[in-house]
Amino acid sequence: MSKTIFITGASTGLGKATAKLFHNKGWNIIATMRNPEKETELNRLENITVLPLDVTNLEQIESTVQHALSLGEIDVVFNNAGYGLIGPLEALSDEQITKQLNTNLLGVIRVTKAFIPYFRNKKAGTFISTTSLGGLVTFPLGSIYHAAKWALEGWSESMSFELNAHGVYIKTVAPGGIKTDFMSRSMEFSTIPEYAIISEPMMSNSETMLAAGAMPEDIAAIVYEAATDGENKVRYVAGEDAKAMYAKRLEIGNEGFRAFMKDIFLADKNS
Repeated sequence: MSKTIFITGASTGLGKATAKLFHNKGWNIIATMRNPEKETELNRLENITVLPLDVTNLEQIESTVQHALSLGEIDVVFNNAGYGLIGPLEALSDEQITKQLNTNLLGVIRVTKAFIPYFRNKKAGTFISTTSLGGLVTFPLGSIYHAAKWALEGWSESMSFELNAHGVYIKTVAPGGIKTDFMSRSMEFSTIPEYAIISEPMMSNSETMLAAGAMPEDIAAIVYEAATDGENKVRYVAGEDAKAMYAKRLEIGNEGFRAFMKDIFLADKNS
């Protein structure tokens, strides 16, 4: 019998690449997105069901999860919906901060919680969440984004103890740069003139790093590995750039790495 994966944020980028890869591997796909009426590719493929889901809407999470479970067995839940919020904290509104945490952190927690009783009862299942290299290291101007992604890493590790007791896995996939239209489509940037000394070199270097990143299909392959390798392993660092950067942090330590990042991203190296 074919297995089934439930994917959030499946309309573009990594989410869509993952849906297509698992489809090619013979899986059934439940691809969720905020505006399924705009989807023109996945809904034409056999064994893919497209459903509406805004992960900031608790009522819709509960109804969509119940709809998905009514369709049959689900084996993997891939929490992928998210976006980037970049800018100095002083420049961000409370609405922006709340939206970022609701989407990138609480959305994952709430979708996971909705599926837990189902996986616990059948004593099997895997949760996978897209975190980021930004859940393992930090970059300038990403404080709220990092707050969400570091929280997901810690939450997933803690959750592994309670879920593993019931035969359920929870894993994170932490990519670095991905060659998509992330900068224009999935990144919100706010700043004020007082932070130009940081924001200008930061944004310039960020575009360079994303251009050197992995293809979404390459990261989707790591999601497939996490879903199928049978290993009780929490973290999968995905992409050569992410692996190199994370290895650098482990090698030179926290303060050494902070100095290293200043040299890359900040115009004023002494700040």
